[in-house]
Amino acid sequence: MEIYTVIGTLGLLLLLGGFILNLAGRLGSESVWYLTLNIFGCLLLTFYAIALDSLPFMILEGVWGLSSLVKLVIILRKRG
Repeated sequence: MEIYTVIGTLGLLLLLGGFILNLAGRLGSESVWYLTLNIFGCLLLTFYAIALDSLPFMILEGVWGLSSLVKLVIILRKRG
């Protein structure tokens, strides 16, 4: 298995893991852990999308990851 595939698979597992935990009621959509899983999953999948030269996938993961990062920063600032 190529290293890019391993990186993409890890990103996928982080994103889907957070999503499944959210659906199961284990992680709230505004929890630090959920947003962190999204950020790192998107980071890895963005790298994978670049390796594939897939612009739509790059945009999707980039926007998803940045949105999660912005929300995480807002939550952490509120906590002080």
